[in-house]
Amino acid sequence: EYPATAIIFMGSLLTIVFGVLNLIVAVVVDTFAEARERDVLNLAEEMERNHENDKKFLQKVFERIDEDGSGELTLEELVEGARKDPEFQSRLRVMDIDEVDLQQLFEMIDVD
Repeated sequence: EYPATAIIFMGSLLTIVFGVLNLIVAVVVDTFAEARERDVLNLAEEMERNHENDKKFLQKVFERIDEDGSGELTLEELVEGARKDPEFQSRLRVMDIDEVDLQQLFEMIDVD
């Protein structure tokens, strides 16, 4: 009997539906944002652990290739270790460091 009422009712219903959907999307986005933030923290912790493991690995390799046992590596010991030590070779290969790069790196970090 009143067709205008149906238009008003449909408009109100659509507004409520879109409002509820908007609320659901906001909750989902917020949940994923929190999960991403936790994931970034976990990634930072994992990177720190990897950094520590890499330091320990390199310490062992350097102790192994330190031929004179002085506790300091010379360029010759480093290059010779890179040629002979398979673990050191594989690590250098992964980092794409060849002998020339290794010499340049040594010269950059050598203090004396």
